Amino acid sequence: MRRTVLVVLALLGVLAVLAGCGSGPQTPTDRVAATHELRVCSTGDYRPLTYRDASGSWSGIDVDLARDLAAHLGAQVTMVPTTWSTMLDDVTAQRCDIAVGGVSVTADRAARAAFTVPYLHDGKTPIVRCADLGRYSTLEQIDRPGVRAVVNPGGTNERFARGRLHAATIVPYPDNNTIHDTVADGRTDLMITDAIEARWQAAARPGVLCAEHPDAPFDSSEKAYLIPAGDQAFVDRVDGWLTTALADGTWDRVARPWLG
Repeated sequence: MRRTVLVVLALLGVLAVLAGCGSGPQTPTDRVAATHELRVCSTGDYRPLTYRDASGSWSGIDVDLARDLAAHLGAQVTMVPTTWSTMLDDVTAQRCDIAVGGVSVTADRAARAAFTVPYLHDGKTPIVRCADLGRYSTLEQIDRPGVRAVVNPGGTNERFARGRLHAATIVPYPDNNTIHDTVADGRTDLMITDAIEARWQAAARPGVLCAEHPDAPFDSSEKAYLIPAGDQAFVDRVDGWLTTALADGTWDRVARPWLG
């Protein structure tokens, strides 16, 4: 009898483990607490916020801040490469605990996942060859036959261009790390991107690329971090860390080497 009871208890234990395995993915709060790992999705192609070089090394403002967040959570960062086209699906499928790196707050993303408080206010502006400064300053100047506007597929840059440009030629280009080279060498005429990226790319190529009116962009938007839906406790904890980082100088300290 005693042996039978032990066998039954062992079977019940196995069933409990199997039931737990089949209960679906853990929330970020539970997973980070259990593993001491913070999985961070990023495209690695949006300097100065995030960059992944040819060797696979990551850098950028949001990469450094993700490491600071992980330390706050008692965890280590694991970077998870994604793309602008797949980022939302990666977050909702919980392939990562948070997505960073220039993620604009949009209604479609907010409908499927959760955003933190915004940490950056920005807007779309053209980056052009300095020799063409003033030639593509307005949407009317850009949206003409023969003008070539390059876009990186899957993000809000492409969405803005396709929504506002109808006569210009939209040129998709898959690599956002080298997309600005197409403007610099004349393969395309301009790119409409967020002012923070336009400023950085112009500073990286002085006299070659120039940002058109980055202080007065065509629109306004907010950037925040994206988190799987259904874990308000994790959102609140990240919000608390981010609000403090913005207030106590942490964000400015991390950003200064990139923004000057």
